[in-house]
Amino acid sequence: MNTNSDTGQRKAEGLSRKQITIVFAIITGILLFAGVLFMILYNSLSNRSPGVDAPLEAITQYRYDYAEAANGMKLHALVTKPAFVTLEVVRENVTLTDKVGINGGFFYGETLISMGIVNGRSINGASNEYGSGGENMKYARGTLVWDGAIDSLSVQILSTASEVKVRDHTRFWAQGGISMSLGDEAGWEKQTAVENAPFPDELRLRSAAVYDDAGMLYLIVSETSGTLRDFRAAIMESIGAGRLVEGIFLDGDGSSQLLSKEIKLAGDNRPVLQMLRITK
Repeated sequence: MNTNSDTGQRKAEGLSRKQITIVFAIITGILLFAGVLFMILYNSLSNRSPGVDAPLEAITQYRYDYAEAANGMKLHALVTKPAFVTLEVVRENVTLTDKVGINGGFFYGETLISMGIVNGRSINGASNEYGSGGENMKYARGTLVWDGAIDSLSVQILSTASEVKVRDHTRFWAQGGISMSLGDEAGWEKQTAVENAPFPDELRLRSAAVYDDAGMLYLIVSETSGTLRDFRAAIMESIGAGRLVEGIFLDGDGSSQLLSKEIKLAGDNRPVLQMLRITK
């Protein structure tokens, strides 16, 4: 009898089965781990913004509204969450950008006169550079500020970036303009004069950014010309269903431009330096 041979064979077979069990367990663990990673990646890709290079057709997280006020002003609005918005230098007419949004603040040539800051950085150059967007030049002006840490909008009257009040200075944007003072019927025109609003009494195309008590942002451009008073009255009457809280006037006249899948408003076809862009 070859007892030693049979015993060695049985030991080899037992060891082989044990190895198979271990290998099977390792493979199962790897597959489970890969499955978890796949689900995390899938959810991340499903929920993230299409990004700064996303084309017009990829942007879906907004609503297009149209209204005609009693004073005859025709308004077009893009309604979205401020978390889906950024400020971007474009240097061309908004309707040629393939980017959903409207024109931004005041500018002259390559100089950004209105504040334009995203996550602590000026959008048109280094913060200390002239015309970078690090300040509202010459005047303290109404500036629409989104505080990403608490997902909240406010209008702050500011001169420089250092005055912006937010919880996290790496997660916010600040768009300069002119205060609308929606809750101050007696004093709003005086405040626009203090902030040196251009051509308030002339019939011009107008742009604005306002928000309601639910934190929704309305990016508004007029199709028809009117005074600053006409435009403000039209917004208060026909936008936001009486729930508007505050907002700012943006650059106007030929710079009043809007692009969405629903409509294009090119102003007088001039290029603008900067826009408010919806990215998701």
